[in-house]
Amino acid sequence: MDLSGALQRKLGLSGIQFKHNLPKERLFYEALAHDRGRTRRGGPEDERKAFATKLGVNGPLVFYTDPTCTGRPVNDTFMVAWPDLEAQVWWKDNLQKYDPEQFEALLERVVAHCNQRGGHLYVQDVFAGADPVYSVPYRFVGEFATHAMFAYNMFPKEVPGVDDVEGKRWTMLNVPSFRCQPERDGCHSERAVIVDMRNKVVLVAGRADYCGVVKKTIFTVMNFLLPNMGYLSMHCSANIGSSADAAILFGLSGTGKTTLSADSARQLIGDDETGWTGDGISNLEDGCYAKLIDLDKQAEPVIAAAMSMPGTIIENVPPLPGKPMEETDPQELDLRDGSITENIRFSYPLACNPNVATGARGGHPQTIVLLTADAFGVLPPVSVLNGNGVMYHFIQGFTAKLAGTEVGLRQAQATFSACFGAPFMPHYPSVYAKLLKEKMEANEARCILLNTGWRGGPAGAAPRMPIKDTRALLNAALSGKLHNGGGLDMHPVFNLQVPRQCPGVDLEVLDPRASWDDKAAYDAAAIKLRDAFRDNFEKQGFGKLGIEAVM
Repeated sequence: MDLSGALQRKLGLSGIQFKHNLPKERLFYEALAHDRGRTRRGGPEDERKAFATKLGVNGPLVFYTDPTCTGRPVNDTFMVAWPDLEAQVWWKDNLQKYDPEQFEALLERVVAHCNQRGGHLYVQDVFAGADPVYSVPYRFVGEFATHAMFAYNMFPKEVPGVDDVEGKRWTMLNVPSFRCQPERDGCHSERAVIVDMRNKVVLVAGRADYCGVVKKTIFTVMNFLLPNMGYLSMHCSANIGSSADAAILFGLSGTGKTTLSADSARQLIGDDETGWTGDGISNLEDGCYAKLIDLDKQAEPVIAAAMSMPGTIIENVPPLPGKPMEETDPQELDLRDGSITENIRFSYPLACNPNVATGARGGHPQTIVLLTADAFGVLPPVSVLNGNGVMYHFIQGFTAKLAGTEVGLRQAQATFSACFGAPFMPHYPSVYAKLLKEKMEANEARCILLNTGWRGGPAGAAPRMPIKDTRALLNAALSGKLHNGGGLDMHPVFNLQVPRQCPGVDLEVLDPRASWDDKAAYDAAAIKLRDAFRDNFEKQGFGKLGIEAVM
């Protein structure tokens, strides 16, 4: 069946020109010519959304989202609550139930809206997952060429060995020009992002043009599919050493997941979304989607260099005052300017990295790293975890937000996100935690909790852990030296096993209490954080899911 026939049968689209699988150069010019919508609060609906820089097609495309959607619209994200799936899903504020009848009626309205408008839609065929064992064909259908270009950047274009392409295909219909009506459609606002697991459809309707929706929504789908196949899907980076020793690094934003996985001595598998099957690990993507705010170009040379490469996308970086974007070199952009959003982003192909593993795949991880950035300055810089400890800290997913990163936030605040990515996890957290423990034990993998946060006091009163010490601790874990020598001491508050020594790291660094001048203040801060762990564990009901409370 040809494309038009396939989309009429799948969605009911008709009378539309489909611009199918355009190369990125064409998509670049299409975005400049046709991507229109609101970019300012109170602004018109037909403003230009995509711009070239001084480098033209040989540099990045700069894209501006609707001002109400500069990140994932988590409160407007749903899954269709089909009766046969309802009991399997971990329903929560950032993944809510959508009535099946209301979804089908809304989808019909969106399709009718597209058919009435006529014109063209962009179609890009890619795959989610580099391993044919679980990879699914993913078809983007949408109004913006920028989104099609983003899909081209972020996902494999072909995965040899994937059979039954049409039967496995997922389709996203992305229509920012539609306006939902909550009273009629059963949603909360003028927009909705809805996953229909039964029919393999994702509907994005309304002001939800943040590029990350194209990526994270199919990641949510994969996080549902893989565990049902006995595989683990993970929000983590991954790399592999010269001895074929693979490692995975879990972590929330700001903990160092991307930075630490980019190691000149190791090949990169991926920086964000990874699958773990019976054969090993593999990237779910073929691109990177990095934060640009306050980027240190010396510390992140790969991202800095990619900003001047063709086929990349810079999202929501403000133009320089008084200078047109078309006259601006990408390296001149002010990456400290968060006036549009702190969540300025950059999409670039995985191939922009200089040292990528063949096929973005590797064997079973020998080292598992749970990253946290403790802004209270009380957690040990590194701890060795056993199976139960892995489940506990994985399911808690702790880090800390810093004062100043959110309006009204005056001091560090504990943040917990189950499995280091709760919004994208449709199964209950215990499903992922048990799979992680099983795979860790079956493959005799080592696990550490690596704290990239502050030492000697809280953020604002003490320095952050030096990157050289964090690298030394990580390298010792990767080589097995933390587990195989020097002995371990039990932390009296956190019940964590802390190594007594580490090559290249001063002994006093390993003891967080020793770095505080005021020991009583350390003890009080440590107990306060421990109690926050306990409160979250109780609040989330993790004990009822079979997780042991180790703290």
